[in-house]
Amino acid sequence: MKILIDAGHGPNTPGKRSPDGKLKEFYFNAAVAEEVKKLLLLDGHTVVFSHQTDLDVPLYERTQLANRLKVDLFVSIHANAMGRAFNEANGIETFIYSKPQLASQQLASAVQQSLLLITKRKDRGIKRADFAVLRDTHMPAILVECGFMTHKQEVELLKSSAYRKRCAQGICFGIVCFANQS
Repeated sequence: MKILIDAGHGPNTPGKRSPDGKLKEFYFNAAVAEEVKKLLLLDGHTVVFSHQTDLDVPLYERTQLANRLKVDLFVSIHANAMGRAFNEANGIETFIYSKPQLASQQLASAVQQSLLLITKRKDRGIKRADFAVLRDTHMPAILVECGFMTHKQEVELLKSSAYRKRCAQGICFGIVCFANQS
């Protein structure tokens, strides 16, 4: 399969950081994306990135790239936040478009279950949203939220390379399970 991995946001996206400023979301997203790429390549898949490490890539460019390359799957990796201060919101959730294809629902289910299994975090479920990266792509697409930057314990996990690798393993295993069912 040809899979586009999207590390959400960019290094300079305003506001996308932990309340204490010690974690910028893009650096978590990009680190997990790199690990996912390594694992998917080992499994024989082709991997394309939509992000760049030095600039913020607009959403329309990310979706246009996926559509132009006719990738089989679009997976956007994120860290979540609830407001701007530390609070109790925590866990993992996966988003699909508000009018999803069946394949997007199946991919989301496989990735969500795999992430929960490997990270042991709270299940916030699969949710529907009208996000551009889900709406404007022409293939099964999901957006994964791997934990909250606004939760004191989860932000420490998000900063750790061990947790980033576990997230990558969960995402990759979910993708592979989905691919094997298709």
